[in-house]
Amino acid sequence: MARYIKIYPDNPHPVPIDEAVEIFRNGGLVIYPTDTVYGLGAMLTKARAVERLARIKGVKPQQANFTLLFHSLSQMSDYIRQIDTPTFKIIKRGTPGPYTFILPAVHRLPKVFDKRKSIGFRIPDNPILQEILQRLEAPIVNISIRNDDKFNEYTTDPELIYEKWRHRVDAVIDGGILDKTPSTVIDLTGDEPVVVREGKGSLDIL
Repeated sequence: MARYIKIYPDNPHPVPIDEAVEIFRNGGLVIYPTDTVYGLGAMLTKARAVERLARIKGVKPQQANFTLLFHSLSQMSDYIRQIDTPTFKIIKRGTPGPYTFILPAVHRLPKVFDKRKSIGFRIPDNPILQEILQRLEAPIVNISIRNDDKFNEYTTDPELIYEKWRHRVDAVIDGGILDKTPSTVIDLTGDEPVVVREGKGSLDIL
């Protein structure tokens, strides 16, 4: 059964943060708050955990719409191919924040991704998740938590999330009740930005 870890976002205590980090490092699946909806993820370097994540989505890892979560632009830059100045400025204006940017990925991604040419990148503005990401040696592979009955309704209450997911994941972090608005997704792989999904983030960054 999953551990239930309460962390207050205003002043994240290092003990439960370290507990969550250890679960990630041991190849666990963790549910955590972001600056939009609750996410479920694993460390990028833990191939078996990423495969578990894909099974939850019911697809192969190469086919899953995963997003990689980073703590900073400098860390993210290690995983994307060279981008032009206008693209970089858009990313800089939107990070950290409620944006997912689809970008060309480097070939150093783990084999489980099978040479994907692009993937979603995100630097979330949530103090709990930022503390976790700064302690990990690798980004988190992320999916969002959704209700099964309504595709666009996101589960927001960590206690209800725990009831539903406690036998499928290794930990649930209670970071408070969130709203149900997902991130804004922007494809930056072409000549012009393309808004794939308009969510919490303003389009003023474009």
